[in-house]
Amino acid sequence: MQGISQETMDALFLKVDGDVPLTKEDAVALLNTESHSDAFYMLLAKAEELTRREYGNRGYVFAQIGINSAPCSGNCKFCSMGCENFMVQEEIEKTEAEVLEEAGRAVEQHIDALFLMTTADYDMKKFLRIAEKVKAILPEDVMLVANIGDFEEEMAKRLQETGITGVYHIVRLNEGIDTALCPADRIRTLDAIRGAGLALIYCVEPIGPEHTYEQIADEMLRAREYSVNIMACMKRVGVEKTPLYERGEITDLELTKIAAVTRLVTRPKTSMNVHEPKQMTLLAGVNQLYAEIGINPRDCAVETGSNRGFSIAAVKDMLHQVGYETK
Repeated sequence: MQGISQETMDALFLKVDGDVPLTKEDAVALLNTESHSDAFYMLLAKAEELTRREYGNRGYVFAQIGINSAPCSGNCKFCSMGCENFMVQEEIEKTEAEVLEEAGRAVEQHIDALFLMTTADYDMKKFLRIAEKVKAILPEDVMLVANIGDFEEEMAKRLQETGITGVYHIVRLNEGIDTALCPADRIRTLDAIRGAGLALIYCVEPIGPEHTYEQIADEMLRAREYSVNIMACMKRVGVEKTPLYERGEITDLELTKIAAVTRLVTRPKTSMNVHEPKQMTLLAGVNQLYAEIGINPRDCAVETGSNRGFSIAAVKDMLHQVGYETK
């Protein structure tokens, strides 16, 4: 790691203050900041300053319901549900009634958004029926977000007609190499989301030790190109016996630095997230966290709340500890 000079950092911060978009080279320079250097803490402070200035002290709590666990054709080499490395305790599919019950409990805890997540092969007609029923019980100020497989323009319109206002969709690091998914299909879906006027929730993920800062910066710029509403970054969590498990994980310190740079580069409209929730990132421009219900792809338990997943109460407490106000 080469580090970054004080002169370069000052120049980049002036660009941020003047709302001048940072370039890929700028992002890489910031990512090269050495941990625990004076510049490192200045970087975190700058991202925190920007978030507090643009978002005030508003913290956001999103909840995600994992609707099914099944061997997935996306076959991500880091996921517990890859078709060649299915590691979840069992295959399950929540009923419509179960999803509605869990959505109702989440709403009672005053969330800001509810995500419905499926594997890439889940039946879309069924998903739309469930989403329509869930939308009917959500308060107007709770965003309904789809986290599903790739789709075309027609499906984007149907999502919107159903009452979904946002979509979580990304081009993963090493997409098409560490996954069986086609990067071009992922980009077509991003185009469909934008064309339908749906809010985009994007994430630089899953970040592992082998990924370069250039790769990470490319995904930041992609998110900005698509006028990202809600931005995130996520480190890869090792699921034992999956193909990428032995590559290890980045540290929480490194994730915090990446979160700070992501905040400065992408300038999301609404909020900045890091996943899984890490307390230290809340001093680096992060003001939104996820709670998870049901399955999640970094866990082998069918109910992640009993294992890796964070509850709504837990993430609210994390936000409150650093002075963010929630519903």
